[in-house]
Amino acid sequence: MSQNPPVTTIQLELTDGECWWGGAVPDGQVMPFGRRPHTRNLATNAGLLANPDDGANQSAPLLVSNSGRFVWSELPFTFSFDGTGQLEVIGSDVVVGAGGDSLADAYRAVSRAFFPPAGTTPAEVMFTSPQYNTWMEMPYRPTQDAVLVYARGILDAGFPPGLLMIDDRWSRDYGTWEFDTAQFPDPRAMVDQLHEWGFPVMLWLVPFLSPDSANFRLARKAGWLICGADGEPVIRKWWNGYSAAPDLTDPAALDWLRGELRRLQDDFGVDGFKFDAGDLRDYRLDDRTVAGSGPTGQCEAWARFAAEFDYNELRACWKLGGQPLAQRLHDKPCRWGPGGLGSLIPESIAQGLIGDVFNCPDMIGGGDVAYVLDGAPVDQELFVRFAQCAALFPMMQFSMAPWRVLDNEHFAAVKAAVELRQSLLPEIMALVAHAARTGEPILRPLAYHHRGYERVHDQFLLGEDLLVAPVLEPAATSRTVLVPPGRWTDPAGSVVEGPTEITIPVNLRSVPWWRRLEP
Repeated sequence: MSQNPPVTTIQLELTDGECWWGGAVPDGQVMPFGRRPHTRNLATNAGLLANPDDGANQSAPLLVSNSGRFVWSELPFTFSFDGTGQLEVIGSDVVVGAGGDSLADAYRAVSRAFFPPAGTTPAEVMFTSPQYNTWMEMPYRPTQDAVLVYARGILDAGFPPGLLMIDDRWSRDYGTWEFDTAQFPDPRAMVDQLHEWGFPVMLWLVPFLSPDSANFRLARKAGWLICGADGEPVIRKWWNGYSAAPDLTDPAALDWLRGELRRLQDDFGVDGFKFDAGDLRDYRLDDRTVAGSGPTGQCEAWARFAAEFDYNELRACWKLGGQPLAQRLHDKPCRWGPGGLGSLIPESIAQGLIGDVFNCPDMIGGGDVAYVLDGAPVDQELFVRFAQCAALFPMMQFSMAPWRVLDNEHFAAVKAAVELRQSLLPEIMALVAHAARTGEPILRPLAYHHRGYERVHDQFLLGEDLLVAPVLEPAATSRTVLVPPGRWTDPAGSVVEGPTEITIPVNLRSVPWWRRLEP
């Protein structure tokens, strides 16, 4: 591939009823694309959003359609739907292809050709039990005692042990990958205790170094930092301060970082890491160091590094579909509707259709820390519906402790959702294994298998055989469900023949789902 491959413009006429998915996960709520105007610049993750800092997540140079067509490039491109039936793609080395006549055909074809599955998955326990994260319980102030109390509370509340993530500020500085001994006086003993209780342990980190820390000076002297046109390290603003950033495409810089993380594993028994940040927005094309790789190259390198660890989580990623990476949606505000609970299904569908098949919704109840820092009261019904929606995703993750913030009725509903998930684990794990072999999404839109359901944003399929329609509206007493073709049975044994539309009664504990019966 040349240093400056030629840029070309490709125009495609949409076929009758053709709809498209792909590009950037934050656009999931306006997918599928087609007859409405929409633009996205995949080099910067900008386009739809007035503020590109809002809703950063995974993205890929990929579009797939329900007519079996796809667009792919190894490089970033810009795409636009003009609202009159035309798709324009501007980029280099763009491939337009077809794999059949359906969305599933298009996805399978482009996956086989350009991002075949690795055949492996993230650590199994990330699927077999709920995940637990300290972020909303102890934002910016985790301590050894508080972490152990949180873990003990999980067990005492009757939840299964699972992966436990110690989030921001377990370390003294950003880029100083050592426990803050004032807050964690004996981290090895803490990790050993958590392991004894059944909790694998992950630590949060970002690809940033606090300016003038010892590691900043070391990395600056070694030439491992991203520099500007003047040759000096750039100091970039991010959500919690101003930091320098290592060049993630520099093998020596990665060797250093790898050594630091492996030391944490060897010395303290840590199982893996939550690789936060690494967003396209954190890099600039005019940074001298980034000019060769581009922002996408840095973001991709961060994810490739994460894939070296069985226990990993990413919240931003470029390409790398089919790799054993746990991909979480960005922090959601604690609210109903668009941007909050209503965004989980469409954005998770978008993740799967760009190849990020091992996906996780945001922390149950929402992960926007402003909610707890402002002392806002917990919307208990919202918390329950968040948990019920997440329970049948490939992964689910708690942060705010339900046994602390919920009354008995709402707590029982959350616990029932977890129990439902655990009862369906054999089928979920079979789909995880299938995804590793084939690269197919675990969580799928109805349109993946059934044309005519492209605009369904509040239901999903697990594989081909489980239809899920979570309750997403406050104070709901009924739920309308679009049932695709086939014979479907609910847990009580009632059978419904699709295609049809049904309305069912619901209560606080309802998690409507059906299993497809053989013809």
